[in-house]
Amino acid sequence: QVQLVESGGGLVQAGGSLRLSCAASGSIFSINAMGWYRQAPGKQRELVAKIISGRTNYADSVRGRFTISRDNGKNTVSLQMNSLKPEDTAVYYCNVEYVDRGWSAMVSWGKGTLVTVSS
Repeated sequence: QVQLVESGGGLVQAGGSLRLSCAASGSIFSINAMGWYRQAPGKQRELVAKIISGRTNYADSVRGRFTISRDNGKNTVSLQMNSLKPEDTAVYYCNVEYVDRGWSAMVSWGKGTLVTVSS
């Protein structure tokens, strides 16, 4: 079992910045991908940014404003969010795809952290 602990959400004015962090711990042999998803009220969960083997992938709506980074040694992933817009308001979820110590491919989700951007 892997635990994901997220931090960094909160309330910010439009144009401001926030940084989200997620730390993974537990029965991890290797991590294949780490990323962030978000779900706004009344909408489906969507990919925000993902990092796989050092390569990054961003949703069109955040490209150029958000930056995802990973610290391999600490099994952490961060999301630096700049130039925030009210439409970025959502619950942000950390996601980790990993192989556990039993050699099984697994996916784990964090509990989510709320980001609210006021206009």
